[in-house]
Amino acid sequence: MIARRKDAPAGTGYKWVALSNTTLGVLIATMDASIVIISLPAIFRGIGLDPLAPGNIGYLLWMILGYLLVSAVLVVVLGRLGDMFGRVRIYNLGFLIFACASVALSLDPFRAGAGALWLILWRIVQAFGGSMLTANSAAILTDAFPARQRGMALGINQITALAGQFLGLLAGGLLAAVDWRAVFWVSVPVSVTGTVWSYLSLRETASGRRGRVDWLGNLTFAAGAGILLAGITYGIQPYGDSATGWANPWVLAGLIGGVTLLLAFCLIETRVAEPMFHLALFKVRAFTAGNLAALLTAIARGGLQFMLIIWLQGIWLPLHGYDFEDTPLWAGIFMLPLTLGFLLAGPVSGYLSDRFGARLFSTAGLCLVACSFLGLLALPVDFAYGPFAALLLLNGLGQGMFSSPNTSSIMGSVPPEHRGVASGMRSTFQNSGTALSIGVFFSLMVSGLASSLPATLTSGLQAHGVPAGAAEHAASLPPVSTLFATFLGDNPIEHLLGSGGVLDQVTASERAALTGHTFFPRLVSGPFHHGLTIVFGVAAGMALVSALASALRGAHHAEYERPTAAADGQEAAQPRHNTPS
Repeated sequence: MIARRKDAPAGTGYKWVALSNTTLGVLIATMDASIVIISLPAIFRGIGLDPLAPGNIGYLLWMILGYLLVSAVLVVVLGRLGDMFGRVRIYNLGFLIFACASVALSLDPFRAGAGALWLILWRIVQAFGGSMLTANSAAILTDAFPARQRGMALGINQITALAGQFLGLLAGGLLAAVDWRAVFWVSVPVSVTGTVWSYLSLRETASGRRGRVDWLGNLTFAAGAGILLAGITYGIQPYGDSATGWANPWVLAGLIGGVTLLLAFCLIETRVAEPMFHLALFKVRAFTAGNLAALLTAIARGGLQFMLIIWLQGIWLPLHGYDFEDTPLWAGIFMLPLTLGFLLAGPVSGYLSDRFGARLFSTAGLCLVACSFLGLLALPVDFAYGPFAALLLLNGLGQGMFSSPNTSSIMGSVPPEHRGVASGMRSTFQNSGTALSIGVFFSLMVSGLASSLPATLTSGLQAHGVPAGAAEHAASLPPVSTLFATFLGDNPIEHLLGSGGVLDQVTASERAALTGHTFFPRLVSGPFHHGLTIVFGVAAGMALVSALASALRGAHHAEYERPTAAADGQEAAQPRHNTPS
């Protein structure tokens, strides 16, 4: 059982120190998860590498997904270590590792493939440090705050984490316009300051319970989750004549092998004395329902993020006169209503859920999210920005209403000695959902484009003087290449026709029309909308299933409580409901 440490800080001030420091930690960790997405064009230009060239697409995928995969796989392990050796100790070490990796990223000494590998390697190290931060921040706050204020504290912390994902897009666009290294420089002073501050100010308010490390469980979980998520990632790449790689034997082997290892992991965890993944926690209805809702919502949110970027950069912004090279920055700016919704609803719903319970706010928030997806479905591809911004704001409000109460419900439903691993499990579901969303929604979009894009592209190119052979060759290229071209802020037609001198074979006026702002967006708007309908329809369905899971979490109930540094000097109540020990 965790007990109050003698050196724990007294009074009510410490809880606010813990909130401010952990909020800074999750903000920088989540911002760095997304900051490279918008800045990828500048990064690859800076190291002299074409990520869309044959054989280089792997660099692009791992630059985006390496951070997410590590975050999804390691947070449970690091949360368990926090329970064993001290949550603040692991959290502080995470800040230090994150700071060192940020410095190394900003000093990349190589170019081309070697430069990309350097960045991918140190992004993985950075993700390791970031996982230490996110795995233990919620547990530190749950220890520091009494139950009557826990929803508010976790609301601020978790909504900052969600907002960080989208603020990273904006920061990446702004900093990449200055210098590609600035994308990594910005993390250095923040992480160094946070490291010094956490070591000086944070204290263990609960003593760790030493135990043995579940090495076999750690190994099977890390290998199984990593192989499964990597298989899903490579499933979006073309294989043979197929637009996607789901028939690739290596992808199938990864999916089957990953699931098999995870099943073995579950069996191992039921047989060891001190398991890494406390499966008995799933007997708690609030814990299970909250994590299921978090997983499905994370998948839907990740799909929204990537589809909005492609929609804005590939179609809407060029149609409104923006150069393709400028679209990454402006995409981040035009998505700000989503972040505003998070910031408005998160702390308020967290505060109110402390009084009225999590179920009402989290379920209502997910219903708003589903409505926003249906609203986006109804918009034309070339939309008016007002309704679009309103739907993004509604989506952000709904996610803010859901996330804070849901996190508070999950963390408050477990015994104090399991809060570290529970926080890690919660983060695993959320981070896995983000990684899964890329495979799921890119596959849905590619499948939708593959059915109609080739014929549309062939006829459109031939109508502007492109020779039939060249037009058919361009149309036969995998749709994922076209998606990544728009995603990177490149002119897709220049990417498709730039090699082989095809553009030199047409007149100057036709070349100007082909590479202008409107030809490609108008050409693909029909096929893209078809794919978008599939994506947002599935996302709306996931949000509704999440709302059902949230509604089934049970009514508002008393939570586990213990004496904390922030309990105003009063002893807290003992557990008043049954949860596995």
